[in-house]
Parts: sequence; C-alpha cells; structure tokens
Amino acid sequence: MMIRIISIIAAITLTSMTLAHDHVYRGEGHMMVTPDELTWGPVASMGEGAEIAVIEGQLTEAEPFTFRLRLEDGYRILPHVHPAYERVTVLQGTLHFAHGRQFDLDATKTLPTGSVAIMPPGDPMFGYAEGETIIQLHGTGPWGIEYINPKDDPRK
Repeated sequence: MMIRIISIIAAITLTSMTLAHDHVYRGEGHMMVTPDELTWGPVASMGEGAEIAVIEGQLTEAEPFTFRLRLEDGYRILPHVHPAYERVTVLQGTLHFAHGRQFDLDATKTLPTGSVAIMPPGDPMFGYAEGETIIQLHGTGPWGIEYINPKDDPRK
C-alpha cells in the first residue's frame, strides 16, 4: 500500500507542471503534434538535467499515457522501480540502460536512436544518457517512480 501511495505522489509530481497545457491529448478525436509544439517542464522526481513533455493521459489515473523525457548529456537515471510496465523508445541520443539495484556503468546496454526497452513493474533499473537524449515512454497508469535508495530521490 505504501508503494502505491508513493507511486501516486510521484505521478502527481511528474505531471504538476504539464497537465494544464492545451496540447495534452484527452482521448477525443485525432491528435497530431510536431516536436516544436511540445511543452517541456521540470521533472521534480528526477531533478536537474531532466525535462518532461506529457503528450497524453493523466499519469495519476488508470489510463493510457505517453510522455517524453529530455535528458542532458551524462544525466544519470539512478536505480528505481515503477508500478506499471515501462515502454521506452529512444528518439534522440543514446540511452545506456540496465536491470539492477546498483548503478554500474559497465552493466548497461547501449541503446542508440530507434532502440526499444520494455521493463515489467517492480523490476529495478538504471542508466545514463550519452549526448542530449530524448526518450518516449508509454503505458497505462497510474505512473510513478520509487528510488531503490531513498537518498537518491530529489523530492526529499
């Protein structure tokens, strides 16, 4: 139950800067958006060096979502888990990603532009960006993030 509460709080934090924008798709009719029309904002649950653009869905609800993360060169994604499946597509740059509870540069797999990664709920993961990297995530909420080491959580 505690993990679910933390996940919901994380999802609220993730979306607080972006849900008011008009371009967020609400499941009515067609939606077509070019990259320059996306609105980027900070990601409280990831800290400095990461930005989010929500494309569709309320991340706190049990509904489909799509969002993008823009990560600066060298940005480290510290070990964490999610409450739902994570489906990632690398749109720009290179994501180095791995399964595990400890950050280990040598354990990562290089995922260049066009690569896909799918991780099940509760499966610990980590990684880092090489070059400015943009990834697109989609799935079904509610969405959230819980760090393996609570000291890694920038919200605390």
